[in-house]
Amino acid sequence: MLEPINVSLESLNLITLAPMLIAIAGGLIILILDLINDKVSKSVYVILTVLVLLIDFLSVLGLTINERGFFDVMLIDGIAIISQLMMLVASMIFIPLALTSKRFHEYSYPEFFALFLFMTAGFQFMVATDNLILIFVGIETASLALYTLIAMHNRADSYEAAVKYFTMGALAAAFFAMGSAVVYALTGSVELYKVAEVMATRLDETGLMIAILGSSVLLLVAFSFKLSLFPFHTWAPDVYQGASAPLAGYMSIVPKIAAFVVSIRIFGMYIDLGVDWVQNILLVVAVLTMTMANIMALVQEDVKRMLAYSSISHAGFIMAALALNTTAGNTGIFFYYGLFMFTNLGAFAMLWISRHKKRQFDKRYDHPYEKFAGLITSMPMAAIVMGIFMLALAGVPPFSVFWGKIYVMQSAVNAGYVWLAIVMGLNSAIAAYYYLKLIVYMFLKEPSKEEDVVYYNMSKPLIGLIGLSALVTLTAIFYVQDLLSYLFTMISASGY
Repeated sequence: MLEPINVSLESLNLITLAPMLIAIAGGLIILILDLINDKVSKSVYVILTVLVLLIDFLSVLGLTINERGFFDVMLIDGIAIISQLMMLVASMIFIPLALTSKRFHEYSYPEFFALFLFMTAGFQFMVATDNLILIFVGIETASLALYTLIAMHNRADSYEAAVKYFTMGALAAAFFAMGSAVVYALTGSVELYKVAEVMATRLDETGLMIAILGSSVLLLVAFSFKLSLFPFHTWAPDVYQGASAPLAGYMSIVPKIAAFVVSIRIFGMYIDLGVDWVQNILLVVAVLTMTMANIMALVQEDVKRMLAYSSISHAGFIMAALALNTTAGNTGIFFYYGLFMFTNLGAFAMLWISRHKKRQFDKRYDHPYEKFAGLITSMPMAAIVMGIFMLALAGVPPFSVFWGKIYVMQSAVNAGYVWLAIVMGLNSAIAAYYYLKLIVYMFLKEPSKEEDVVYYNMSKPLIGLIGLSALVTLTAIFYVQDLLSYLFTMISASGY
């Protein structure tokens, strides 16, 4: 007769699950409140969501570094804590936009906020584990919620974007499942630290190396979809175009942070095992992504699509840092996104200052360059702030993203990849052209002759987001050293 297995609560270390459970509980509370009383002001749901995110943030701060929990499937290391904090900060900045007087359609539904919290919990599960099954659960939880959030924008473009994103996400999930299945077949485990131990003892087997190649390629394809890396990036501009401007900015940050954390764990494992061609493939993909995205951004006629290709290029930049597989390179990923996050969110939010039910300037696009012509005369402060965001994204000193680019390029040089730093520099020069193109339209072009150009969405939450983003972008020089030191300490303490 089998003896019962006794599991103590102490050994489960359930505190490691607390951040995700808080987000899930918050989403359920919102749904229950709506069932009890559907007349509750939507502002209550906004405030409640921000409160849940704040409690979630504080619970992450209270975690102890390098702990495992819940049958060892949860892993709370430095990058798990840092990435969760960054995602929650971005979420707390984004959600108050629902309080604006000129709301998007989706902000009138309590389900929007519940789905948002479920999505946040999914992303947190992704980064706080090295178990392939739980990573998959996190990916699908977050993705299914995000597809719905995009569709809730309630426009034809939004439905198209949601279907495209769902299709690409389904393909990515299939590739991830197949890659994980190969890993399990090779090692008998889905926990990456055990996988690494088994693979390290069998690297001299020819058949194993072929299987490793297969698994790494399948997993790379999966995360190339998620990170919009070349050649699996084509969905991103269409999806960003269909989503609301603030949600598009959010999508360019938070899902990619989560996907990069998982990529660090998986591909860093392969590189640590001495599988050099995985590193070479990552470098090639990174260079092609940043270069091709920049070339495509040059010919865009819509500012939102330009910013979408810009975000793809920045993802290529970050993938290059990941491929270095050094502590400095991994630090560069979070340092870069910590600075890029505010600037990019601010740039996308700026597109919301002028909303029109009908496309006045272009039959196809909502935000053509002509819409911003002469903005300095109609809205001087908006033109100046948008100009700051464009200069920062271009990597012009002393604005925020400049420091991220310099640090990543320095990490590449220190790792012996001088040619990679040169490629990054050349791509930054190419990118400067399309960022400056918008500045030229805003400051040097004559205003459009179109009538009824109304800039009416200057509500306090929107001004607050844009103001905070501009402040962080302008004052980055004063805190980059402290941020860098904190990130380096946390990541090196975790063995990355």
